[in-house]
This record gives sequence, C-alpha cells and structure tokens, in this order.
Amino acid sequence: MELLPLLCLCLLTRSGITSAQTNGPAVIKVKEGTDVMLPCSLSTKENITSKLFDWKKVAQKDEGLKEVFLYDGGIHYNNGLRGQSEEFKGRVSHFQDELKHGNASIIIRNTKISDNGGYTCDFPRLQPPQTFNIELVVSPILKYRRGENITASKPSVTIRKTEDGVLLQCKVHGTPKPKVEWQDIAGTILTAEELQVSEREGRFYITLTAAVTRAHFYRCVATQKTIKHQISTWIYVKAYSSGPQTHPSDQNLRKVMIGVAVGVLAEFLFF
Repeated sequence: MELLPLLCLCLLTRSGITSAQTNGPAVIKVKEGTDVMLPCSLSTKENITSKLFDWKKVAQKDEGLKEVFLYDGGIHYNNGLRGQSEEFKGRVSHFQDELKHGNASIIIRNTKISDNGGYTCDFPRLQPPQTFNIELVVSPILKYRRGENITASKPSVTIRKTEDGVLLQCKVHGTPKPKVEWQDIAGTILTAEELQVSEREGRFYITLTAAVTRAHFYRCVATQKTIKHQISTWIYVKAYSSGPQTHPSDQNLRKVMIGVAVGVLAEFLFF
C-alpha cells in the first residue's frame, strides 16, 4: 500500500510534484527561505526505529557528495553522530514518532539556492537494499523594495501546550496583506483563537493562533490572491489530550488523502 509515500509527497511547503517514485525522481519545488519535507517511506510500513537510513545530496559538477542526514538505530547527526556536511548542520530533522511506520522523511529548514540538486534516501542494510531519489528545486525569492509587492514570508509556526490541548501560533509578513489560515490535513480551516495585525514600513505583520486537541498534521497557509502567491508550513502535533490516542487507520488516511489531493488540485487551478 502506498498511502504513506503519497501522504509525504502531499505534505510539502507549497511544492510542485511532477513525477512519482516509480517513474523517476520526485521533483519538489520550493522558494528560497522556506522549509521543505523530502519524502522517504517504505511501502511495507516496516518499523525502522532500529534500522539505518542515510540521506545524501548527489555530487554536483563543482562539489562532491554531501552528507545530509544519517540515522543508525537511534543515533543520528542531531544527537552526537559526526560526519554531517557543514552546510546542513542545524537545518535537518526527521520524524521520530513516524519511524515505527517506516517513514524516514526529513525536513530541511530555511532552504538555500545551494540546496538545489538531487538527493537519495538509502536503506543499505535492508534485503534487498532500497534507495529513493528526490530532485529539489529552490527558486530565489523576490527582493523587497519600498512601495513594491513582496511575497509573504515562510510562515513561522510554534506549539504551546495548554491544559485542554495545544495552541498553534503562526507568524507571517508580506505586502499586499496576506490572508492567513490554520488548516488540518484535509484542508478544513481551523477556528482562530486570536488574530493580530500590524503594519511597519509598508509591510503587514500577522500573528494567528488556533487551538487543537487532536494529534495530527496541521499547516499555516498565507495567501496573497492579487499577486497569485501562496505559501504554507506544515507541523505535526503530538497527542496532549487525556483521551485515548491512536494512529490514523488506513481507511481514514485514504479519506484524508482524497481531501488533500482535491485541495492541492484546486489550489493549482486557482493560481
């Protein structure tokens, strides 16, 4: 079943998906300065908590192979393992809670033009070994000049625990004034707890807060309809409520993916 790979390919920061893994490398397009998730999931959903997987950036003409992220049975570049290429230090993380479902996807934060290129996610100790290929395309952002349009910044999101659940906070700035929304994975708009808007030197600064009680993926979306720009940041919320917590079933995931696919299609048709 290919639910998790499909889920990962959809959960991206305003990305373009132009090909499936079976037809060649998945091509992911983002704007400079945004966060991007590179998908890598086993169709068997095998627990890889004790396995090894290795993310590398393919060698370019003017540079060699780059070590992006290595995980080996709980040890990785973010907790003491050495060998990560300097340019990726402090910018790459994985989904620890998703390893038991065969998900080795990573997030690269604050993407740079130098991040352009091919990436591989390799499971060298599996039988047979498996390798996934991703092509990342990072486009430069527009430079701001007073009085001109500037595309909305990458939404900066944070989580704060409360007695009843968690509060999601999203901060965005841009000109013209962006419309900011919190959405769940199905594209349903969450009710805002608080909205703050200010203007400084021609830019609008927006902070939007929403409350959630369910463990799931959520995203903050900033839309500037007049200049046909939309950008979003995904975040995963762990379970904080006192009720029973379960991983989404395959049936529910299928329903969710149908909703996401429709939302993505509508977004691209709109813009």
